[in-house]
This record gives sequence, C-alpha cells and structure tokens, in this order.
Amino acid sequence: MARDQLQVLNALDVAKTQWYHFTAIIIAGMGFFTDAYDLFCISLVTKLLGRIYYHVDGAEKPGTLPPNVAAAVNGVAFCGTLAGQLFFGWLGDKLGRKKVYGMTLMVMVLCSIASGLSFGHEPKTVMATLCFFRFWLGFGIGGDYPLSATIMSEYANKKTRGAFVSAVFAMQGFGIMAGGIFAIIISSAFEAKFPAPAYEDDPLKSTIPQADLVWRIILMVGAIPAAMTYYSRSKMPETARYTALVAKDAKQAASDMSKVLQMEIEPEQQKVEHISKEKSKAFSLLSKEFMSRHGLHLLGTTSTWFLLDIAFYSQNLFQKDIFSAIGWIPPAKSMNAIQEVFKIARAQTLIALCSTVPGYWFTVAFIDVVGRFAIQMMGFFFMTVFMFALAIPYNHWTHKENRIGFVIMYSLTFFFANFGPNATTFVVPAEIFPARFRSTCHGISAASGKLGAMVGAFGFLYLAQSPDKDKTDAGYPPGIGVRNSLIVLGVVNFLGILFTFLVPESKGKSLEEMSGENEENENSNSDNRTVPIV
Repeated sequence: MARDQLQVLNALDVAKTQWYHFTAIIIAGMGFFTDAYDLFCISLVTKLLGRIYYHVDGAEKPGTLPPNVAAAVNGVAFCGTLAGQLFFGWLGDKLGRKKVYGMTLMVMVLCSIASGLSFGHEPKTVMATLCFFRFWLGFGIGGDYPLSATIMSEYANKKTRGAFVSAVFAMQGFGIMAGGIFAIIISSAFEAKFPAPAYEDDPLKSTIPQADLVWRIILMVGAIPAAMTYYSRSKMPETARYTALVAKDAKQAASDMSKVLQMEIEPEQQKVEHISKEKSKAFSLLSKEFMSRHGLHLLGTTSTWFLLDIAFYSQNLFQKDIFSAIGWIPPAKSMNAIQEVFKIARAQTLIALCSTVPGYWFTVAFIDVVGRFAIQMMGFFFMTVFMFALAIPYNHWTHKENRIGFVIMYSLTFFFANFGPNATTFVVPAEIFPARFRSTCHGISAASGKLGAMVGAFGFLYLAQSPDKDKTDAGYPPGIGVRNSLIVLGVVNFLGILFTFLVPESKGKSLEEMSGENEENENSNSDNRTVPIV
C-alpha cells in the first residue's frame, strides 16, 4: 500500500509530534471551547429568564418558562447546529476545509453577541430574538464539527492522530467549565452590588431589574474566544490531503507541507494526476459502491452518535432539574434570582471539574493505546451501569444523607461519556471515510448526534416531569418522573453498545488505509499497467 502513497501524505503519517500539531490543536480547539460555552451556557440562565419574563403575581413559586418556550430556547441551537453540520460538512468537501473554516467562526462571533440583544422588552419579542440568533449561532457551531475534526485528522500523524483529534474535542470540557465559572463570577458580583430578598420573602424584589443584564452578559461573552482565533485560522494552510487528493494540486500540497514540516517534499504531480484520473471514474456518495464499502460504517457512526447525544445532552441541559429534584439545589422560592444562577452554575462547574474535563483527557491519553472501539464500548457499558444504578434505587438517592452519593454516581456517568463515546464518536468519522467525502460524512454523523440531542433536550424536558400533575412545573403535562427517565436513558446507552460493533478500529492506520483509497489506487493500477507512476 505504501508504494501508492504520495510522499507528502506519507510524510504527514510518519511525522514526529511537532509544534504545528499543538498550534492546530489550539486553533481548532478554541472553536470547540466556544461551541461548548455557547451551547451549554443557556442551561445556566433559563431559570433566570423564567423569573424575569414569566413572573405571575401571587404565585407560590417563581416564574418559569412555559413548556413550548423552554423547549425552543433549549433546543433551537441544536436545530441550527444540525443544519450547519450538514451544510458546512458538504461545503468543506466542495470548497476546501480552510475556505469554509473562517466563515463558521464569524457566524459564531456575530450571533453570540446578537443572542444577548433583543428587540423590545416584551417576553414574546425577547424570546423570539433569542431563539432566532441562537439558531444561527448553532448553524456556525455546526460547521465547526466536521471541519475541525477533518482538518486535525488530515494534519496528524497516524501514531498519535486519535489523541490530537480528541484533544480538539476535549476543549469542550473547558468551555463548559468556563461557562459555569463566568456565571459564578457575574452572579456573585451582582449579588454583592444589588442584594435582594428571597422569593418567599418578597416575590417582586427577589428579581432585581439588573438581573436582565446577567443573562445577556453570560451569552455575549462567548464571542470573545472565537474572535481571538479568527486570524490564526485564516493563516492555516489547506490540508495536503484536500489539496492533493481532491483539488489535485500536488505542487501546492508539497509547498504547504514543506513549510509546515520543515523538510523538502517532492510534488509528484504525475502520481496525483493518475490518482485523480482514476477517482474521476470513482463512486459517488449516494452510489451502491459507497454503500457496499462504507454504508455499515456510516450507519455505525450515525447511530452511536445519535444514541450518545440523547443521553449526554439530556444530562447536561437538565442537570439543574435533577439536582433540584434531589435537593442539591435549594427550592427556587428560598432564593432570589441571582442566587439561583449562582447555585446552578456552581453545580455545573463542579460536575465539569470533577468528571467532564478529566473524562475527555483520559480519552486523549489512552485512545492511541487501547483504541477507539475499546474506549467507546467501555464508555457505553459504564454509562448503562451507572444510569441503572441511579434509576432503580432512585428513592434511596433522594434521602438527604444519600444525595452526595447520587451526585458522585451522576458524575461518573459524565466521566464515562467523555472517557468513551462522546469523544470517540467525534474522532472515528474523521478517519474512516475517503478524503472526498470525509467532511460530508463527518457532518452527517454529527448531525445525527444533534438529532439525538434534540430528542434528549425536548423529550427529557417533558419526561422528567412528575407523574403527579399537582407537582409538575407550570404549563407542563405529567411526565414519567426522573426515575423512569433515567431508566429510558440507560436503555439508550445499552443500544449504543450494540451499534458500536458496526464501527471499525482505526488505531495506528493511515487515513488512506482506513478509507480504502490505497486499495482503490492499487485496483486501478492492476487494471491499467501501461500508465506510468513516478
């Protein structure tokens, strides 16, 4: 297989870890830092939005977002992300990774700022504005998934490729944690400057007028890290695999990578032209040939990501509700609006610090040692175990003396999501498909994940409501309760174990070997021996 490998691609595969690898991780990773901050910071402020815009005079509890509004605010960014993953994934294969990379970042910067603005002060106009801009924010975030994964996998060497790609994704953990820390700082500052009584003592004064600034500041700060990396992204060269294998410009690929690797690389234009000539007769994405070669792989990457995100986003977006249910966050009426933001942010930050971030970096450390398949299988297995361990004796965990145990078990499900399928479902689609489809197939896989996130975000919102209609939040129909919702998530995780068997192991193999592109070239050579390959 190596005899048909272009020198520039072989040089990338065997390159020692260098500074440019870390530069690429930081540039791509800051996009994911921003993605996570923007997607998950909304869960910090939804309770506050309910208090500000949906207060009911004389109500026993503070105002909450109506079900349809809560579903829209929580889920609209996922709709945008799904659309962005499909669109920018396709565009990344058509125009090149680099050309599209800057577009996604600018959309994220502009829409992060716009999310904190609103037209008017009426609930309908504020929520409509918020949802509109969060959709387009999600659209930009969606593009970051296939492009960052594809760029990093095409830059990396085959020995440590898994660690590099998962390190980009691991920046999500820092983004989630940064959102919580910033919310703690802002809420503490406002609480110190504008103290207010608890809701049960004075419902009107418990939500200070300045609280309207808190959620806007938290959302708008997400623009800063994205803006900081725009210049660096614009200076990144196009990946050699796109330039040589898709754009068919061997000279440019060799020139770009000679600078990056600091070594002389022969252009090999004749070999590129031969490979391109054969690829012009090659199969398309929707062909029977693609389905026979990669159909099961695509089913594996889409199904596992779909199932993982149902569980992962349900847990992340609604952990504040779970913590409230077990009493880790005090009843809403016992706090003022700013104190509630502080308590929710503190809980989210502790979970991120103790389980989410370590889980990501365990994957980075071990993915090239034990492989993608083993980590994904292990992650789904332990997520299933811990979810059932929480659900079956659920009443035991609700007792005050057992609440810390519940939080530890709940944290372990996050740890094994991130030291498991949440990382591997991102890595594998960037490795196993041909270069001309790589970004598109990663976008399809990621979009399937966001479809799962929408199922989790919308479904869990309703499912987790108490079966007793007297105990449900205002406007919600009775659900199946937190316990039964956790059982459902456990079943979802078990299905993830089964579909993992469709995903191939890519540890230590070149991208061309995994995608079958070397095999295509060898077949074409045997069919046409008269074509010289220099």
